[in-house]
Amino acid sequence: MNKPTNDKNDKVGLNEIMKRAQEMQKKLQDIQKQVSEMEVVGQSGGGAVKITMTGQHYAKKVVLDPSLLKEEKSIIEDLIAAAINDATDKIERNLRDKMGGLAGFKMPEGLGDLPK
Repeated sequence: MNKPTNDKNDKVGLNEIMKRAQEMQKKLQDIQKQVSEMEVVGQSGGGAVKITMTGQHYAKKVVLDPSLLKEEKSIIEDLIAAAINDATDKIERNLRDKMGGLAGFKMPEGLGDLPK
């Protein structure tokens, strides 16, 4: 048996849900903008290799300490891979930190009472 509804209360609840959904959408758009503008520098070999990467995981710049050029090719390759991984980790941590703010987003009370 269905519970009697009060159209006014239902409308207020729906308006609140829509308002909060719009707030969340705005926050997500702000985060996307921040991430698109973000740049991080990943390093390895004590700073001998530096990779500048955008928040969208594009490598923008690679800097190798000239002393590395005397090393074996495989060592340089490993250091480049490690610097890329470091930059990627920094981006992911930054994104998790920013998205963590959305975890506190609360929906209106009584939402669990909606018909299924």
